Amino acid sequence: MTSDTTNDTKVIVYSTPTCHFCGAVKEYLTEKKIAFKEINVQADAEAADEMIKKSGQMGVPVIDFNDQIVIGFNKPKLDELVAAA
Repeated sequence: MTSDTTNDTKVIVYSTPTCHFCGAVKEYLTEKKIAFKEINVQADAEAADEMIKKSGQMGVPVIDFNDQIVIGFNKPKLDELVAAA
C-alpha cells in the first residue's frame, strides 16, 4: 500500500496484518500525505531479515524514514521527520 503524494520522501513501513500500531503508523503517514511502501514481514522472510538488520528489532512496526529508523509508533519522532521532509 502506498499513499498518493508528490513528495520524494522515501519511507518503508515494515509491518504485519494484525499489528494495531502498524495500522496507526500507516494512517498517520497517509494523513500527513507522506508516501510509503508497506512490507509485510509476516509473509516475506527476506524482508523480515532486512528489517532486523536495519533496526536490531524483531517487533513491528519498524519505519525506515529516509534512512532513519523509527521503532514502533513513535509519534514525536515521526512528527520531527515529517516536518523535515
